[in-house]
Amino acid sequence: MAFEKICTLDDVWEGDMDAFETSCGTAVLVLGVDGGDLKAFQAICPHQEIELVEGEFDGKVLTCKAHLWQFDTSNGQGLNPTDCQIAAYPIKIEGEDVFVDVEGIEPFTAHS
Repeated sequence: MAFEKICTLDDVWEGDMDAFETSCGTAVLVLGVDGGDLKAFQAICPHQEIELVEGEFDGKVLTCKAHLWQFDTSNGQGLNPTDCQIAAYPIKIEGEDVFVDVEGIEPFTAHS
């Protein structure tokens, strides 16, 4: 695993989200889920490649602005429709720094 610093704890608060880019150019969406944990997912909707950071996030469910596809942020599984998902990236926190590992994980696409 190749963890890379992507942001700090001050960049993403509970109920908030922001997109960051790794040194290899992978777009990562970091979310402050209910309860205070951070999660990291692919930053682009698998449907038609819309940036998910432009959508809505209620602390549990992420909704793409374009066609209202929804994802469970506990695991990235699609809620609407249920036959899709977004790739989750391992995340770890050291002090105030947030690290993700995107190595070997391909973002999902659907184009349906």
